[in-house]
Amino acid sequence: MTLFPHAGTRAAKLTVLGIGVAFMATACGGSSTPTASESTTAAAAGIACPAPGSTGGSSAPATGGGGGGAVPPSKGSTATPLKLGSLLPTTGSLAYLGPPEIAGVNLGVKEVNDAGGVLGKPIEVVHRDSGDTKTDIATQSTNALLGQGVNAIIGAASSGVSKTVINQITGAGVLQFSPANTSPDFTTWDDKGLYWRTAPSDVLQGKVLGNYMATCGAQTVGMIVLNDAYGTGLAKNIKAAFEGAGGKVVAEELFNEGDSQFSSQVDKVLAAKPDAIALITFDQAKSIVPLISGKGAKPSQMFLVDGNTSDYSKDFQAGTMLGAHGTFPGTFANEAFTKKLLQIDPALKDFTYGGESFDAVNLIALASEAAGSTSGPEIAKQLKGVSESGEKCSNFSSCVTLLREGKDIDYDGQSGPVTFSDAGDPTEAYIGIYEYTNDNKLKPLQSEFGKL
Repeated sequence: MTLFPHAGTRAAKLTVLGIGVAFMATACGGSSTPTASESTTAAAAGIACPAPGSTGGSSAPATGGGGGGAVPPSKGSTATPLKLGSLLPTTGSLAYLGPPEIAGVNLGVKEVNDAGGVLGKPIEVVHRDSGDTKTDIATQSTNALLGQGVNAIIGAASSGVSKTVINQITGAGVLQFSPANTSPDFTTWDDKGLYWRTAPSDVLQGKVLGNYMATCGAQTVGMIVLNDAYGTGLAKNIKAAFEGAGGKVVAEELFNEGDSQFSSQVDKVLAAKPDAIALITFDQAKSIVPLISGKGAKPSQMFLVDGNTSDYSKDFQAGTMLGAHGTFPGTFANEAFTKKLLQIDPALKDFTYGGESFDAVNLIALASEAAGSTSGPEIAKQLKGVSESGEKCSNFSSCVTLLREGKDIDYDGQSGPVTFSDAGDPTEAYIGIYEYTNDNKLKPLQSEFGKL
């Protein structure tokens, strides 16, 4: 199977993605990005990314939330209701991810409770800020959540933040479930079986982005990388994929969380004259992108990742991002689901990881029902089972109905099919590829489905 349309005269030399990934067309479609012209500080990039495929339809799940018909009563009971905590960012470098994630959690809780709750009781949720790695907010919030007796904590968004609290959470016998952590390090973490996530490891996103830059015609790449678990882990996988496709990484400049000056990194990367520039950052991109543009590089040379692929319409002049690309783990949120999120939070501007957060609530609730317990370790024992090899269902009410009828279930949610490994990682997932329009907003292009 041809996984990528060819791009440029060099495309025949490229080794495209060989991990069971295929492009899916989106409802949006769109043309290829502009070709970069000669620059005094960057190479004549010749970037011309492939147009979306034509295999039809949006890759996002068609269903979502609600469910129909009466839900039978639970056959189990619990003395203590299932109590969730959220550890998601409302301050710090990932604060823009907080609103859709929190809305996803709140939507999940609402739909679980609308269906009668878990084990005969409504579930509860307590929200706390995770901050970022520059502060101790996550530890303080975790202490507060554990003190309130939560059974599971949804978060953190940042892999670096999760590393500061994972031992504290799992050591207390509480389930930790992240909707956004992508560091491969968690796959082998000694977490007593209590760490799970709906976001796929950066092994997949890195392979997708590395290969995608190659299909756009790039022969060389320069990278500006956040020096933490997220940034260096993702950079490693992007580099492996790009070089495996015949390209060369000609510059790789690191910076630390809390840095505010990036001229040195930008100058060194542009001095190497790369065809493409990979920005592996969080909101530091707001400072880095103008520096790159000011040196004459074209926006079509820039490739972003989930940590910074966001709406820049209020940050930059029109056209600053035109033709730049970015990737996100997960499918494109469908209209029915985004409407539900907007009912929860009408101020939402994007929906990043909202589906993963919604799915985290549903999976925890279903596993609790299957376990007949609200204990974190008992819930964890059932998470893999409710995600695979049963009758497919896509919302809490329909899934819990099947469980209460004595049937095995396979939950497929808003973030994709999920299907956990023994380590708590999704074994199959979508990666969405986006393109920036003239107003510096995102346009979905296509999404890839892959198995790890």
